[in-house]
Amino acid sequence: MDQPLNADLARPAFADTAALEWQASPSPSVWRKRLDLLGGEQSRVTSVVRYDAKSSFPEHGHPEGEEILVLKGIFTDEHGDYPAGSYLLNPPGFRHAPGSRKGCVLFVKLRQYGGDRRNHVVKDTNKAKWQPGPVPGIDILPLYQHTAHPEIMDLVHISAGASLPRRDCPGGIEVFVTQGGFKFDGQNYGEGSWIRIPDGAEFGARATKACTFYRKRGHLRPPLD
Repeated sequence: MDQPLNADLARPAFADTAALEWQASPSPSVWRKRLDLLGGEQSRVTSVVRYDAKSSFPEHGHPEGEEILVLKGIFTDEHGDYPAGSYLLNPPGFRHAPGSRKGCVLFVKLRQYGGDRRNHVVKDTNKAKWQPGPVPGIDILPLYQHTAHPEIMDLVHISAGASLPRRDCPGGIEVFVTQGGFKFDGQNYGEGSWIRIPDGAEFGARATKACTFYRKRGHLRPPLD
């Protein structure tokens, strides 16, 4: 079994994926940078994944679901082709044989979407409509929300010089910067930065230049006794 990595969801976690080395996966043409991991090869994990050109995985299932945001290139499976900006939520039991003809880079979360009544979501964020955020200079693009499950996923865009107000984060928050950068707690976070902040902590961001980030909220509440 692999060593746990940022496995305690009650603790903050940070990573600069641009500075991490690519590591081998079970496929010789697919590489990854793990951000959190609990268990072995078939366990809960968050990663940045790179498919080389003409690479593929054999058909397999996702017992507790899978979430994918395509960062670069075109990701492909037997259900379709997904260019950069594509968002997928594959529900429990979904099966596919993924690959890439010309190569791609993905942000991937595995075994984190169990439970019933999850739809298969495919969204092209390049064509989807953004919504005004809580203050000027902030725009939001909803990705996933379901009344039967606690997590909410979206994309957030902050114009240069604008700020996302600092607020408490019930259920925690997880952020992955896809473009540009922001400042949080005196630190700069650029493209490829990953942040996970536990239930009850605060988060806010000021854009050092126009930036866009993936955001997941509400999924880190402690279990009920």
